[in-house]
Amino acid sequence: MAITQALPNSFKKQLLDGDQDFSSAGGDVFKLALYVSTATLGATTTAYTTTGEVTASGAYSAGGGTLVNSGTSVISTVAFTDFADLSFTGVTITARGALIYNTSFSNAAVAVLNFVTDKTATSGTFTIQFPAFTSTAAIIRIS
Repeated sequence: MAITQALPNSFKKQLLDGDQDFSSAGGDVFKLALYVSTATLGATTTAYTTTGEVTASGAYSAGGGTLVNSGTSVISTVAFTDFADLSFTGVTITARGALIYNTSFSNAAVAVLNFVTDKTATSGTFTIQFPAFTSTAAIIRIS
């Protein structure tokens, strides 16, 4: 069991099929769920699962939180998209990774994030800080 950072294979196919819409206005709804170190997530993950998800606490409930999409852009042959930071308040959580998924398209997996080590919050705020919305840093980049 492991969490391996990846853009799932199913997501790559869905992009080519036109099934994922990252438009900032009228696009799909994306969420982020948190997972413990024993979860199995990676390139073969096809959809959101509760298996290995952290236990509900404070503002975190099953399924995680809704992401605010930054839209899309292309700079120097790199297409990219990103999200605003996401925080869960009043939580006691230990997470090793996360899954971004599309609730508008059958909870399809979009990206698996591996935190490398356990990240914790005890009666506090757990924040997922996304990188800058640039062609060299955005969380999802295609070149």
